[in-house]
Amino acid sequence: MKCPFCGVSDSAVIDTRVNDEGDTIRRRRRCTACDKRFTTYERAEVQLPQVVKKNGGRVPFEREKLRASLALALRKRPITTETIEHAVEGIEEKLLLLGEREVPTHQLGELVMAELKRLDKIAYIRFASVYRNFEDVDAFSRVIREVSPDNGQS
Repeated sequence: MKCPFCGVSDSAVIDTRVNDEGDTIRRRRRCTACDKRFTTYERAEVQLPQVVKKNGGRVPFEREKLRASLALALRKRPITTETIEHAVEGIEEKLLLLGEREVPTHQLGELVMAELKRLDKIAYIRFASVYRNFEDVDAFSRVIREVSPDNGQS
């Protein structure tokens, strides 16, 4: 670690502590050249993939945008804010497990749809109607049959 005072890249760690949450390490260091002390922090860097839009453009993944989409679909449904946050975390975890630098919007949309289908069938249908851009009533009916308990076998 380079000394912020003299620029020499040799320092000794004199104290190491993990924060209460266990996700950050604080290190006190002493420069071997100028003998001054300074503090560094280490934390795991988690890089979510870029989102590749339909037009080929790339944008950073936005957690807040994902949360807002889920909240909109789940509006006036009996789902807590905490449940929505867990859903967002679950989708983010799936994105990280993919290990990809980029994810197309359709793949992200499918992850959202799977989560909504699990949480609330009405929210799933709401989201699907916009996401899949239904052209006619038949397309809408197919999705309703897909989530109905008897799978439309009446």
